[in-house]
Amino acid sequence: MRVLFIGTGEIGVPVLRWLIKSPEHELIGVVTQPDKPVGREQRIEAPPIKAALAGNDVRILQPKRIKSEEAAAEIRALAPDVIVVMAYGQILPSAILEVPRIACLNLHASLLPRHRGAAPIQAAIVAGDRETGVAVMYMDEGLDTGDLMLETRIEIAPDETGGSLHDRLAEIAPGALKEALEKLQAGTAPRIPQDSSGATYAPKLEREHGRIDWSEPAALIERKIRAFNPWPGAFTILRDEAGTERKLKVYCASVVDSCSADPANLVIPVRDGAVKLEEVQLEGKRRMSAAEFLRGYNAPIRIG
Repeated sequence: MRVLFIGTGEIGVPVLRWLIKSPEHELIGVVTQPDKPVGREQRIEAPPIKAALAGNDVRILQPKRIKSEEAAAEIRALAPDVIVVMAYGQILPSAILEVPRIACLNLHASLLPRHRGAAPIQAAIVAGDRETGVAVMYMDEGLDTGDLMLETRIEIAPDETGGSLHDRLAEIAPGALKEALEKLQAGTAPRIPQDSSGATYAPKLEREHGRIDWSEPAALIERKIRAFNPWPGAFTILRDEAGTERKLKVYCASVVDSCSADPANLVIPVRDGAVKLEEVQLEGKRRMSAAEFLRGYNAPIRIG
């Protein structure tokens, strides 16, 4: 089949590479977000999907707004049988959804209808879910509300981070798409309406979402620290005696029953126990163990 891939984020790169190599299907083009300035120096960088196409003769479209008539016209001209979407970052209008001859499919990194929205990977860890996966869905104009075709499931490890789960879901996504395209070709692809009564929503994460709320239960704080590693990054604020504030990033922590008297441990009491910080990075310093941080930090620890 003639396949058009629409995506931006790193999680879609394995799917894109599978489509490039697939002997059964023809990748006729890729739609991704425009290049944008990144980092402190604001250097213009291509999105991961475009960067992954280096050396391949595949047509790339980068419309600012996929809802524009110009974008719709360019996509119609490619005459795809199937459109495959993963982590694109814009909602597709009906003018695009109606283009493919067979179907417009979305690969979503959760078990729908749980965790609809932009940050399902982090949401699954924060919620304490035991499993997640990649759902292949027929797209409609809603936000992850289309009928399901299939799901590929994996267990969430007890020490799972947002980064590790992202990478594991990226690895299984090509297999889910392969199965979906085979079902479409064979005419055996089911359409299973979602039960919206069980839907949850995972909104886009901003940097401030990573600030640790020490009034929350210890287990929830620990899950958020893992979920937000590497993005948006969990952090707290250290205040010295003069009132100067510095950000302390927290990469790893564990739940403990009570505060330890061991001065080598950085343990924060919370309402139902305590959280032991294990790997941190003080603003302007390198990443290090909490024990190493304490050896070099002479001021009283005041966390907010």
